[in-house]
Amino acid sequence: MEIGKVVGNVWATRKDEKLNGQTFLIVKLLATKDTYKDGFLVAADNAGAGNGDLVLISKGSAARESLENKNTPVDATIVGIVDSLEVCDE
Repeated sequence: MEIGKVVGNVWATRKDEKLNGQTFLIVKLLATKDTYKDGFLVAADNAGAGNGDLVLISKGSAARESLENKNTPVDATIVGIVDSLEVCDE
């Protein structure tokens, strides 16, 4: 799993039928507690997240495990909203 911050939404009117009913959010992944990786990730939202939320993201085949239909073609799913984050400095 990875941690990221929701920074936007994605709308697609034309898509695979199996994606109907899914909400897609744009996420910036954390590199460290205070910095983000380059680029964005689009993830299906299974936790009711919103803009600005820190979220837990499951990727790969495990991303489909929390979805109702295991045949949904996604490779990243938001599976939780982070309430707090504590990282011990090295």
